[in-house]
This record gives sequence, structure tokens and C-alpha cells, in this order.
Amino acid sequence: MGIEKINILIVDDHTMVVEGMKAILKKIATVEVKATAGNAFEAMEILRMHKITIAFIDINLPDISGIELCSKIKNEFPTVHIIGLSTFKQRSYVSQMIANGASGYLVKSAGKEDIEQAIVDVMQGKMYFSIDISNTKPTFITEEGNPTLTRREKEVLQLIAEGLTTNDIASKIFVSHYTIETHRKNLLAKFNVSNTALLIKTASVLGYV
Repeated sequence: MGIEKINILIVDDHTMVVEGMKAILKKIATVEVKATAGNAFEAMEILRMHKITIAFIDINLPDISGIELCSKIKNEFPTVHIIGLSTFKQRSYVSQMIANGASGYLVKSAGKEDIEQAIVDVMQGKMYFSIDISNTKPTFITEEGNPTLTRREKEVLQLIAEGLTTNDIASKIFVSHYTIETHRKNLLAKFNVSNTALLIKTASVLGYV
């Protein structure tokens, strides 16, 4: 009996991207491209019919955004791993996909090695971020659409990422518990996330911590 393959769904409305991904994935022995979809509606129908392990989703889709589709998939099919597909122009949206449950992202120009590593990482429960984008982190941080933080907010964010509690941070920087709670709420709002785990994850993707 052979090893069960990792079932892949590719969601992108650009035929060249889909065909390119399929050609690369066919060279990876552990995976099988189960289906492709050109929009979110088709993607959800396929997910209801097939057992999909990993979905590669374009951030820009013709009906709804990849960000919204990511949220829908994680609500209905929480075990499906999602890897966002982006171009350099779409980097400011990556953090929103991560906040909605994606396990990472790839640039559309990624080769076999990057795609294979992304699959391995997400199957192990890790996050995968395209090397091409992380190498341009300085521009990514300042790109329009990413939050602007005050010096104090940056300091608090770093301490949160280090695992300190509100009381620990208040004691460390000599301010009140209430002040730290206010900073924490402001950071959640600025990064458009609902909890501390997502805050740290998103801030890490964008290079803030």
C-alpha cells in the first residue's frame, strides 16, 4: 500500500500561473493536484467534494478576495492548510491573509524548491514565507498600507513578542497596567487582528519583530 499523497487545490484565475504550478507540483512525488479553480465559488464547491490538504490561493480573485476566501475556508474546512500566492505589488495584503488563517505565502515566480519547502513546512505546522519577499523586508515594512507605530508601540510590541505579560511590560518600562492595555488594544487595531497570537504572527511577517 503506497503512502497517501497530499491533495492540492490551486485557486487562481490566470491559466499560465495554474499550468506553471501544476507542472512543478507534478515533479513532487508526495503530492497530487486534485483540482484547480478560477474563483472562490468553484474553490468552495471543490472543497466540499474532495478531501484537500493544501490550497494555494491567489490573493486577487475575480469574485471575492483571496483574503475573504481564506477566512471562509478556515471556517468551513479548518484542517485545510492555505498558502497565499502573491506578486510583489500585493505584499501589503499578505498580513491580512495570515490573520485569516493562511499558513504562509509564495510569490508566483517561485520554483520547485520553494514550493516543495512550503508544502513540507505547512504540513509540519510551521509558517512558510517566500524568500523573495522576505529579502525585500525594508521596503515591505514601509510600503503603504502597513501600520505606522510610535516608538513606544514598537517597544511594547517587541516585549509582547518576547512573551512578557501586561504586568511584566508595565513593570519593565515603568508605566501603568492600564497604559500597556491601551497600547495592546491599539496594536491589535492597527494590525487588524483579534488576539495576541495573530498580532505576533502578523507583526513577524511584516518584519516588525
